[in-house]
Amino acid sequence: MSNANAPSAVRATGTRNRRRNTLLRNALMVAGLSGVAGAALADPAPATPDGSLTWYGVTLYGIVDVGLQYQTQGVPQSDYFPPGTEAIIQKNSNGSQTNLGGNNLSQSRIGLKGQEDFGNGWSGIFRLETFFNPWSGQISDALKSLTANNGVALTAQQTGVDSSIAGQFFGGAAYMGLSHKDFGTLTFGRQNGLMADGIAKYDPLKASQAFSPIGWSGTAAGGGDTEDRRLDGSAKYELTSGPVHVAVQFQPKSGANPGTTTEGTLGFLFPGGSIDAYYEKKNDAIAAGSLSAAQVASVGQVCTGVVVANFACAAIDKAVTATISDNTSYALMGNWSFMEKTWTLSAGYEHISFDNPSTPVTAGQYTIGGYVLATVSNTAFPSTKKLQIGWIGAKFQATPVLDITAAFYRYDQNSFSTAHPGCSDAAVSSQCSGGENFASVVFDYKFTKRFDFYAGAMWSSVSGGLANGFLNTSTIDPTIGVRYQF
Repeated sequence: MSNANAPSAVRATGTRNRRRNTLLRNALMVAGLSGVAGAALADPAPATPDGSLTWYGVTLYGIVDVGLQYQTQGVPQSDYFPPGTEAIIQKNSNGSQTNLGGNNLSQSRIGLKGQEDFGNGWSGIFRLETFFNPWSGQISDALKSLTANNGVALTAQQTGVDSSIAGQFFGGAAYMGLSHKDFGTLTFGRQNGLMADGIAKYDPLKASQAFSPIGWSGTAAGGGDTEDRRLDGSAKYELTSGPVHVAVQFQPKSGANPGTTTEGTLGFLFPGGSIDAYYEKKNDAIAAGSLSAAQVASVGQVCTGVVVANFACAAIDKAVTATISDNTSYALMGNWSFMEKTWTLSAGYEHISFDNPSTPVTAGQYTIGGYVLATVSNTAFPSTKKLQIGWIGAKFQATPVLDITAAFYRYDQNSFSTAHPGCSDAAVSSQCSGGENFASVVFDYKFTKRFDFYAGAMWSSVSGGLANGFLNTSTIDPTIGVRYQF
């Protein structure tokens, strides 16, 4: 412990000692790393059958995906939002855009995963995964894309959308657990929800962010709200026994998670395919958005004046607005491959109910990534909102190196307005009934096992209450790119 009141000679001696200790620690660290590097050179990692970068059970893996996208109606891309652009029509879509970005077919990432066998069928497993945006070099952070639009008029905004990725260093995954060949796998930490696993498996376009609305948006994968696509501090158990697959997952309340999450899956394998049923209940789900100019002013007044009890003030670049709800969702998804896997058909249906929260959330609540809910709505649903999502698609392996995938997606919202019962007019309210259609086609050419080129387009169109406040109601987004996987 330093003492500012000590004589100068004593302080100088203490400083020299600390410097010697620091140099000694650095020397030991360099020596240790040199020893590890020397051991690695003397004992190189053995070749694995799949060519993965695996050493003593730990695998380094990653994806880099870059591309070029044109939008008939869009906004400038974000340096932080994981997909980069608003690939489907959004409220602020306003004029043609051309963006050199990426994360179109897959989210760029780098990660470590490992498995250590204990014997008798048991093993320990872990995964650490970081998402990044190759066009900007930034860690992916959707909530930062929201705060960039705080107080900005709709016609002047850039891409800003909510997500479960909010600048966490290990935003993709951070979990560990135990696995047994007969007893299943139990993991703890930050990991995909079961509904998100289902979307990744049964979406014809494998949750592509430029060509699939249920990949670009986490509404379906999060059981109603995208922040729940991945669940912090959750416990997940999965077991496959013969043709039967079962799984359960639970997330307790935490500082950044005001409500619990419960999920379950039951599925069956059959020749050439599988089918799974899903259930999810999320209390106090958070749907974050950008602050309006009026909200920015009101937050500034609160934080510079008398602070309300339990209200956590934050700089505007860490403050968002939020709608809170209790969500219940169920889904049925399946796929089937035939003609020696030349063709694969995939389809799914999800029904999501949104209700006002039974336990309201107050302003000042923290959410993922350390962001603060500066303003909160707990009364957005005068009656139950019901959102139905359906999709169907097919992948055709035209040649051993060329896949062609086409898919159609549909959103349907009921009228949940009590002020305008049964309404369907976009000009009346966002609570009126409405629909959204999406169609995609993608060509994926594999130059090698790890390097491929893709080209495709997605069309989206919105109507009724879902189009309330939109500057434009449809867009087409042709996209090309390359992807490297290791």
